[in-house]
Amino acid sequence: MANGKHAKRRLSALVILVGAFLVLGLVAGGVAFAAYRYDRANHDRIMPGVTVAGVDVGGLTRDAAVAAVQAGVAQRLSAPIRITAGDKTWTTSAAALGQQLNVEGAIDKAESVSEGMGWVDRVWHRVRHLPVNVTLEVGSRTSPGAVEKLVAEIAAHTDVPARDAAVGLVGTSSVTFAHSRTGLVLDQRSAVRSIRAALAGTQPKITLPVRRVKPKVSDAELGTTVVVRIDENRLYLYRGFKQIRTYPVATAMPGFITPVGEWTIVDKQENPTWYNPAPDGWGASEPATIPPGPDNPLGTRALYLNAPDIRIHGTPATYSIGTYASHGCIRMTIADSEALYPLVPVGARVIIAGVRPA
Repeated sequence: MANGKHAKRRLSALVILVGAFLVLGLVAGGVAFAAYRYDRANHDRIMPGVTVAGVDVGGLTRDAAVAAVQAGVAQRLSAPIRITAGDKTWTTSAAALGQQLNVEGAIDKAESVSEGMGWVDRVWHRVRHLPVNVTLEVGSRTSPGAVEKLVAEIAAHTDVPARDAAVGLVGTSSVTFAHSRTGLVLDQRSAVRSIRAALAGTQPKITLPVRRVKPKVSDAELGTTVVVRIDENRLYLYRGFKQIRTYPVATAMPGFITPVGEWTIVDKQENPTWYNPAPDGWGASEPATIPPGPDNPLGTRALYLNAPDIRIHGTPATYSIGTYASHGCIRMTIADSEALYPLVPVGARVIIAGVRPA
């Protein structure tokens, strides 16, 4: 009898235990089903703790998230970007440069955060409002060449070419004196990089690199220039821009030419030998050569130009100075040619200007 009672008790306990497990299973299944339905009901909402371009889009639907982020980035597109280059300033904006922000693409990534999680994990974060701590930025696209075009426009207003010091001839009579000038050049590659960084939102103010370019010939390096004025029959000697000497000269007689233009001293000779330049022409009655001496037509000093057969030289015919009397050369008195000679190096510029009076 006792054994029968114990058996009945064990059976009752087993029934109760099985019932309890069944109840727990039903409850767990119900909870799981409810959680699954909750996950499905919220599948179109972005996980909590997701930010796009600084905007919290957690818990929002796609359309709501797109609208929220577009409102947030609109200010970025219109925000002024101030650009300084040299002493000038330009103001532009991302919108003015045709920048477009890919908000839709960023929201795609925000929605995909949940896809990398199990549904239980998703429910756990949603119900407890646990942030997933995902930060996303909005990709951007700027109109092709827009930044480069802006930089080219800025360069057109900032670049100043370096200018060498020079003495030159304009036309046949005007001798010009140009002082050297330091140039300015915008580093366009660096400028493009700086503006692109500003479009990314990191630099609302930019100072573009403008490089100073030294002239190849400064005022101090200009050197010696000889200016011969045919209309005045006068020679002027300049050291840089300063006139340091002037002398009367004789230039070509009618029928001959002292050539107007810019020339160079290519040789110098003391006590030169004269070689007949026109034995079949005006020099037909002259010897082939005349050695150094008092009768030498070149006097005691001669400066040879790169203009054919043209020299600046002394002459024993002092009476011709101040007149049009040579066959093309520039004549000076013996004393003046000897004074000029050491002051003019080989390589010096010679400018012949003016027109012989009719």
